Amino acid sequence: MASILQAERGSEEEEKQPSLAAGQEEQQGQRRLSFKCLRSFQRKISEDNWRRQQDSGLEPGGKDPEEKKIALELLETEQAYVGRLHLLDQVFYTELMKEAKNGKIVPEEVVKMIFSNISSIYQFHAKFFLPELQKRMEDWSSNPRIGDVIQKLAPFLKMYGEYVKNFDKAVELITVWSEKSPPFQELIADIQKRKVCANLTLQHHMLEPVQRIPRYELLLKDYVRKLPPESPDRADAEKALEMIFMVAKHSNAAIAEMERLQNLWEVYQRLGLEDDIVDPSNELIKEGPVLKISSRNNTSEKYLFLFNNMLLYCVPKVIQVGAEFQVHLRIDVDGIKVRELNDTQFPHTFLVSGKQRTLELQARSREEMNSWIEAFQDAINRKEKSSESFKTAVHGPEMGPSALKTEELGRRAPQWVRDNLVTMCMRCKDPFNAIVRRRHHCRACGYVVCARCSDYKAELQYDGNRLNRVCQECYIFLTGHVVHEDREGKHKGILEKEAAEISGRSLLCSSLQLLDKNSKGGTRGWFVIPRDDPLVLYIYAAPQDVRAHTSIPLLGYQVRDLPQGDSRHLFQLVQSRQVYTFVADTEELKRRWMRAMARSAAGITHPEEDEDADSFDEAE
Repeated sequence: MASILQAERGSEEEEKQPSLAAGQEEQQGQRRLSFKCLRSFQRKISEDNWRRQQDSGLEPGGKDPEEKKIALELLETEQAYVGRLHLLDQVFYTELMKEAKNGKIVPEEVVKMIFSNISSIYQFHAKFFLPELQKRMEDWSSNPRIGDVIQKLAPFLKMYGEYVKNFDKAVELITVWSEKSPPFQELIADIQKRKVCANLTLQHHMLEPVQRIPRYELLLKDYVRKLPPESPDRADAEKALEMIFMVAKHSNAAIAEMERLQNLWEVYQRLGLEDDIVDPSNELIKEGPVLKISSRNNTSEKYLFLFNNMLLYCVPKVIQVGAEFQVHLRIDVDGIKVRELNDTQFPHTFLVSGKQRTLELQARSREEMNSWIEAFQDAINRKEKSSESFKTAVHGPEMGPSALKTEELGRRAPQWVRDNLVTMCMRCKDPFNAIVRRRHHCRACGYVVCARCSDYKAELQYDGNRLNRVCQECYIFLTGHVVHEDREGKHKGILEKEAAEISGRSLLCSSLQLLDKNSKGGTRGWFVIPRDDPLVLYIYAAPQDVRAHTSIPLLGYQVRDLPQGDSRHLFQLVQSRQVYTFVADTEELKRRWMRAMARSAAGITHPEEDEDADSFDEAE
């Protein structure tokens, strides 16, 4: 499959030959629509075209100061944006969910995954952001400023990170289910024909929230530039711009990560999706053709894929059915060395020496050879830096005051984490099963881990230097040996915040029961509202789990009290047709949760004075 960059470089040729392979191009174009849209948008923003287009709508001879014109532009574009959010949430999402609940076109979960947290985004802008801007502009003559309003509401824009991360998956789901379910495709097409859609597709409307944050940044930059030096809004406006910049940076990072995973997946498809090389934590550093010099001075064409942790030595397939390449050899970056060879018979040759194999390779030019050597050195440096960082501290959550420091690892007995406080391996995060997957304790750090992650032994000083079962991370730290399948490059996702860590700095945490739709059965778990993310409710299966299985954005929800029945203390979160019903252990705990959720739903982020006492540790 051609890469996205290659597709864009060839766009001019495609315009000259629009009829070439139209059917195939349309299929591939649907799969890559999201990144094409994002790249196109990023170019437009960087060139500042969007601001010039918006400026043309202002009256050139107006008497209003420039900063007021920009503030009015912000208000006008916000009104239009709320209208598009209404279309996404109240039209597309609502009508698709209505049909999904009837079991006719698509599963409910698919609709929810497509639209992610669009309902929370719509509620925030319609009920908070837009009204605040409208009120301020109405009072402009007596209070000419918007910096304080944006500064107050900017932290809530972090919710866009979840939407942006989900965007590519959402577009893919629309494509897949349009093929699988004609009624699904017909309903979307019917909505798209309506006047309110302005002849644009659902995918284009879904791109609007991705574009909104950078547009705030551009408008606010112009606003700050136009402000007089003595303006009372300057300090607030500059602070607001800084906060918007951080939100935009967060959103851009999500786009970059999404693009990296998409490109990585395309590489895996070209390699035939071999299970032992597919790892989302990998990063492709360089790829390209080379010539392999054999011991008999013959050359053969090969193709290299250099990742941050391994080199794949491949052979191009003559008949490319499915995969383009066949992987002949994998060489670990750990321990690899690379240098130029002075070979008069084969110029531009370099030597790659690894633990598994040594290769003499020839590039097509000196520049290409230098590029390969630099790429290998980059991979080597990253690996060494990662190993050094790991050896300074053991990865994982702090387990409280008694948690072992790095220098004490293996020198004193650790505090063991109790089995009943975890439902998954604290290293690889695989769920435990009473029959298939047993729990084990690492004798060095005390974590509860699975058999695979604890299949190592190391000498522990506190046990007379006898060999003990330890987890993979402790084994690497204690012995200095590198394990082939280490996971030290894996990043935490949004749901992989450790429960123990997040509970220690929460607004409220305790056990609750979340009832199912008929309110008869339900699941008990550990619920947390973090201080550093006070608008989201995280749900864990157990207090010491390393990954939340669900998160609920609270902004815009209503908290509803329910009468006590069967000695159960019931309350609900309600937003549109989405209802969550909870059961607390006591009436006091119920009231605390209702108060905390109501404050988060209203966008109140600062803790109450007595809120430090609102944490319940029921693990014991």
